[in-house]
Amino acid sequence: MAVAFVISIAIFLGLLFVLFLEIRRSPGKRLRILFAAIVLLIAGMVFWGFLVEPGRLVVREQTIQIDNWPHELDGLRIAVLSDIHADDWFVDDKKLRAIVERTNQLQPELIVILGDYMSSNGNVTRRVEPEHFGAILKDLHAPLGVYSVLGNHDWWYSGVQVRRGLEKNGIQVLENEVIHFDARGTQLWLVGLADLWTRKQAVADTIAMVPEGKLFIALTHNPDIFPNLPQRVPLLLAGHTHGGQVRLPFIGSVVESSDYGDRYVMGHIFENNHHLFVTTGIGTSIVPVRFGVPPEIVVLTVRAK
Repeated sequence: MAVAFVISIAIFLGLLFVLFLEIRRSPGKRLRILFAAIVLLIAGMVFWGFLVEPGRLVVREQTIQIDNWPHELDGLRIAVLSDIHADDWFVDDKKLRAIVERTNQLQPELIVILGDYMSSNGNVTRRVEPEHFGAILKDLHAPLGVYSVLGNHDWWYSGVQVRRGLEKNGIQVLENEVIHFDARGTQLWLVGLADLWTRKQAVADTIAMVPEGKLFIALTHNPDIFPNLPQRVPLLLAGHTHGGQVRLPFIGSVVESSDYGDRYVMGHIFENNHHLFVTTGIGTSIVPVRFGVPPEIVVLTVRAK
């Protein structure tokens, strides 16, 4: 995709240069040339959004400092994946294997996947069954393990089947469930909270499963639960938004899948003594397009403040 990026930019700049020369030679044609430039710009954006950017894969490094984070876990590296939307177009077997390979190369201590594995059957894309993509994702490796929650698309398909396809390939799913393990000699808990749109919410009850005073990170699909988190939650990781999927210069997101608009659409947010990180994810939903928000693997480094 890097080659496609360079070629696309070269073609676009070349055409703009030709239009510039034409304006200098024929000042009277400026209106027609301006119209042609606008058409060219729109065509370039469509080409990029539908054929180039959804096929890219970038690595995003993010550091978050948290009060009272134990020094034993200072610098903990977490790979965050979400919204894979496996299909036979942009997120096919080759792309899935590239995601696995790139994530493993980053050497995270912990890998979390925040739901929406499933794609829809449309005019362009065809969904991939959980048993198929699970067999590829099983090659993800991290010393502390690979854990997941499910998203709305997974439950619209069959959350039970998606969970089975993941867990039989070594990816543990947390659905209003908690787990704990030893991390550098310190006990770390993960809290998996069910999807906001499709499942019964049990946020307080699930968090209460973690003993008082224990360190934990919460995982969910939809970030809109963030304002109502119990006070003891230090960090929530989420996906779902795709960063708006299409973000235009000076305008921002064209479509927002959050009741809070752009407030929780992407990146690191700190409110009410809680940290939230929202990844823009990897795949596409409804329309196979991305513009301004390339597919990403996030490496989140958590540091003691």
